[in-house]
Amino acid sequence: MTHVLVTGGAGYIGSHACKVLAAAGYTPVTYDNLSTGWQEAVQFGPFEQGDLMDRARLDAVFAQYAPVAVMHFAAFSQVGEAMTDPGKYWRNNVCGSLTLVEAAVAAGCLNMVFSSTCAVYGDQDGVTLDEDTAQTPLNAYGASKRAIEDMLRDFQASHGLKSVIFRYFNVAGADPDAQVGECHRPETHLIPVMLQALDGQRPALTVFGTDYDTPDGTCIRDYVHVMDLVAAHVQGVKWLQEGRESRVFNLGSGTGYSVRQVIDACRAVTGREVPHVEGPRRGGDAVRLVSGSVRAERDLGWRPERSDLETMIADAWRWHQRGPYSR
Repeated sequence: MTHVLVTGGAGYIGSHACKVLAAAGYTPVTYDNLSTGWQEAVQFGPFEQGDLMDRARLDAVFAQYAPVAVMHFAAFSQVGEAMTDPGKYWRNNVCGSLTLVEAAVAAGCLNMVFSSTCAVYGDQDGVTLDEDTAQTPLNAYGASKRAIEDMLRDFQASHGLKSVIFRYFNVAGADPDAQVGECHRPETHLIPVMLQALDGQRPALTVFGTDYDTPDGTCIRDYVHVMDLVAAHVQGVKWLQEGRESRVFNLGSGTGYSVRQVIDACRAVTGREVPHVEGPRRGGDAVRLVSGSVRAERDLGWRPERSDLETMIADAWRWHQRGPYSR
């Protein structure tokens, strides 16, 4: 079997990646400490519970499965929390990644696909971001991901570790078959919070900030369907297996949607009104973040086929109605 080690494979994006890896003929090995992931989401390959900071555990897993690549998703990723507790992000994201990278190099696994973020660019209004945009992260989340990117380049220079780095913004939607989906405790992402408000699981959606310099006063974000996103990650594994050079790719729809536009789309898809209230801005939130994906489309042949708002919301709603994981 051709194994790929998937850190964070019990989480939202990681579990979808495991499904697509299995469909492509790989055997995904989920490595997760279940701090935010769900064992119920591990359906497509073996599960190894462990922490990124546990070098001995990582060494044992590398020795057992001899993976051809690592797909690295495991990280803390909440912007608000990163503003109030930056040490948590530097310790977990950077130190954990360093331990993982050192274990991979020691095991001779020199292919890594890394889940980074367009938050490395900071708040750059009025432009569609590409891979050459200057990096000015606004918080410890974006800064920690930038540090990991630097780390991967250093380990390539010293040990020949090759990497494909994907930068993206808001991931949305769910597996169209509803086998796996998005489930956080607590939930903070716009579309699932909106769906919870829609069916009474919370009183209302809070719109954080309505006085931004945008057409309707609310923040604008680029959304990409989780299945489109993980398809690119599998293409990244193949890219490295073919012996190609390390690359950075942005993944986005190239279209920004405001919070109010997302609410309107949800109404159109579900036929129901979304209860919502207006609240103050959150610290660390950028005004407009939109990513292009010209390089990914040109070099990887990637296309965001499901990344329109209606499809993302419809798939998320289907999963939401199925019910969340129970642990």
